[in-house]
Amino acid sequence: MPIRPENRKRYPPDWPAISRARRAQAGNRCEGSPAWPDCRAANGMPHPVTGSRVVLTVAHLDHRPENVDPANLRAWCQRCHNTYDAPHRSRNRAARGADAMGACPVSPHPGLSRHGGNGGNPAGDGGNFRGSGGD
Repeated sequence: MPIRPENRKRYPPDWPAISRARRAQAGNRCEGSPAWPDCRAANGMPHPVTGSRVVLTVAHLDHRPENVDPANLRAWCQRCHNTYDAPHRSRNRAARGADAMGACPVSPHPGLSRHGGNGGNPAGDGGNFRGSGGD
């Protein structure tokens, strides 16, 4: 995944070599993530599910670029890496937006969203919105 400019200094100077070594250790294939443990998409080839060209990346399980302990690193395709990182990125995006507005980035009630507690769903039914005329 591209490294955000503000995070670049958090990576060790030898990150390119660490990343290359981790991908080579994985045989230049995805090691599978919690969402898709059997994924073995090959670097540079069409992804067997999405069809997009695989760019093998190295993920930090704890989302801390400083931590390059081998137990913390996984070689993942874009699909596995993006899926794993999605909740973390969402929290960071909300925090950056809240910082810009001077608001508290974390809700004291994690089950409630900033959209009135129903995730922005106009029906307020936990995601079962059927549109007008639904039963």
